[in-house]
Amino acid sequence: MDHGRAIHPRGRRLGRDSRADPTGERRERLPRPGGPAPRRRLLGAPQGAPLLPKSHPRPRSPAHRLRSRSDRGGQNDRPERTDAAGGRLIRSLFLCLLVCAHATASVAESPHPNIVVILADDLGWNDVGYHGSEIRTPNLDRLAAEGIELDRFYVQPSCSPTRSALMTGKSSRRLGIHRPLGKNEADGLGLDERILPQYLADLGYQPLMVGKWHLGHYVPDYFPQSRGFEHFYGYLTGGIGYWDHNHGGGHDWQRNGETLREEGYSTQLLADEAVRLLRDRDPVRPTFLYFALPAPHLPNEAPEAALASYREIEDEKRRRHAGMVTELDTAVGRILDALRVEGMLENTLVFFSSDNGGLSPEARFPLFARASELALSIFDRPIPIASLEFMASNTLDGASDNTPLPGGKMMIAEGGARVAASIWWPGRLEGGRHDRFMTISDVLPTILEAIGAPEKIPGDLDGASQWGVLSGTGESATPDYVIGDTGAMALYRAPWKLVLEGGAPRLYDVFADPLERRDVAAAHPDVLASMAVAAEAWPRNSRPGETSPLHFLWDPDGFGGAEDRAPWADVARERAEASR
Repeated sequence: MDHGRAIHPRGRRLGRDSRADPTGERRERLPRPGGPAPRRRLLGAPQGAPLLPKSHPRPRSPAHRLRSRSDRGGQNDRPERTDAAGGRLIRSLFLCLLVCAHATASVAESPHPNIVVILADDLGWNDVGYHGSEIRTPNLDRLAAEGIELDRFYVQPSCSPTRSALMTGKSSRRLGIHRPLGKNEADGLGLDERILPQYLADLGYQPLMVGKWHLGHYVPDYFPQSRGFEHFYGYLTGGIGYWDHNHGGGHDWQRNGETLREEGYSTQLLADEAVRLLRDRDPVRPTFLYFALPAPHLPNEAPEAALASYREIEDEKRRRHAGMVTELDTAVGRILDALRVEGMLENTLVFFSSDNGGLSPEARFPLFARASELALSIFDRPIPIASLEFMASNTLDGASDNTPLPGGKMMIAEGGARVAASIWWPGRLEGGRHDRFMTISDVLPTILEAIGAPEKIPGDLDGASQWGVLSGTGESATPDYVIGDTGAMALYRAPWKLVLEGGAPRLYDVFADPLERRDVAAAHPDVLASMAVAAEAWPRNSRPGETSPLHFLWDPDGFGGAEDRAPWADVARERAEASR
């Protein structure tokens, strides 16, 4: 079945509630809670005001850093230079200029573009302006408008599974990453897995990471700088206090394995570091920056200035959430501006996505909800038992908005896995809307083909390159995609979604029914049977160091709060030294 062109020109929409399809069907569109969509440009039409000015300074090179060396070392006290000394000086300057010219030419002639991958944390579908939100996100809106809006982009319903798929191109179930990694997990993403920065380093890139890792921290072998990144600044666990940078009793803030004690709001500090890295990058190599932001993950903490800009939002949790999203958007804008200032923007591929749907009041993990209700019948907030307070916070404090999609984070409903995403490469990918199915497992192979290295795409991936349909140069495969775990899982075979969640299996056409209101299993028994066989056969691996999900009952993963143990980077290093 053909489900329409991959890229729709801006302005070709037929209305808020339907879309045209070459089959003659009318495809239901998601209603926009905040009103009609912003006006869109036609693909290939005059751009109007671009996201950023297109006249940029030339890339920096070692020549940029040369400084005048006159008046150094008492040279002015010398009565006169000899001819021989003057000749040596001229020759040295000439050789220096040749080296600098070669370095500058290397930048200009690099066969590969720069790459920036930006990942938000728990951003809801209706937390961005271009989906109709009351939250102002001008930089994310412009990324989607100037680039290609990925309208049907799917991730996993929680963070570690999504991040593992992004780094490997493989299914998180195959990797044994079934849920967010806890602070006491004895391993992480398998050390035998090659990941995105390693592939790019082989192609001459300088891989840099700033932000949240959450793919293992038991020993330093699992740290980002041991997995292909030349530089890492940020945190290792699932979430930290925005001001104290603590997680589950331990400080979690580091640069390249060394614990840092820094004051400041984490989103702003991370943006500072990312801008500095772009400014001080190796100018001879293309740059890969993985910018994994903490916002708007719990706890609900935002600077006063951000909160003051949303006085019209009465709900305090939603107002704090809006402030966190604004800080995220500002950080994205700073990255784009740094790319412009450094003369990199026109040759940079920028990808943006959330790691899962937002944590909303509708997104309730049943065990957490029941325990919270029981605890709150006895205690007030904060509950004096840490594990119960953790469950109550994750049940009651989330303020994302995934409407009109049902559900949210940790759920296999559309609101847990379909997220706001976009991709932009000025002059190459811009001004359209991609409404074909695409997943987080497709990102690695898509990047490798986009930069001209399709031969580097491994043959054992679960994702597939979408470069052909995104760039308009050809077709792309659409592999099956699985989300969730044994207790509740869903298999996508676009446009179909098979839901296995206890009881009879359900089947939805999520292209025509994105709100999952019409179970069409009875009308399509052959599709149901074929997809059920595929779901049953889908590999589900385990990890040796995987702990019980109930481990948090006696040592929960709190986000922020007092310290009661050594910093996590130090603990990992001590474990490694003890095992030698």
